[in-house]
Amino acid sequence: MKAIVPLAEGFEEIEAITIIDILRRAGIKVDVVGIEDEIVMGRNGIKVICDKTLNEIEELDYELIVLPGGNPGYKNLMNSETILNIIRNMNSKGRIIGAICAAPLVLVKAGILKDKKATCYPKLKDEIPNYEDKKVVVDGNIITSQGPSTALEFSLEIVKILKPEIYEQIRRDLLCDKYG
Repeated sequence: MKAIVPLAEGFEEIEAITIIDILRRAGIKVDVVGIEDEIVMGRNGIKVICDKTLNEIEELDYELIVLPGGNPGYKNLMNSETILNIIRNMNSKGRIIGAICAAPLVLVKAGILKDKKATCYPKLKDEIPNYEDKKVVVDGNIITSQGPSTALEFSLEIVKILKPEIYEQIRRDLLCDKYG
């Protein structure tokens, strides 16, 4: 199983790193992909060296795509026609699509949230057609979440769906049951 986590300048570091870490703990191969360059600067000045750039990937290689938020990161993702097309194509094949914080707005622009329940950063809720005020919302192949503080729960929900046999073990290893 392979995932793509695309990073654009201004991505939210907590969200991106949490997603990458948890999916890799679950044994999912994650390609961190810079939409323009191999080195991408997050919104708080943390630079990440990506595994690949967008022009080096073949979308058919991936079972899921997960978009971190962050401003202006989500806007930069939204302005990438390549990212929008990957999302549309993966959705048409029923593949898993995750987005957190402001990134569900990228899914709106891609046209895949019309009939789906979703959540996002609460200040942006009016931009989501069927907004639900929950930390994580799953509707079919679409998984959305609210923001940095929900990144762990969001990432674990993806694992629960894709690798249910190791979900509880990862939760225990992370001390999720002990502290909340």
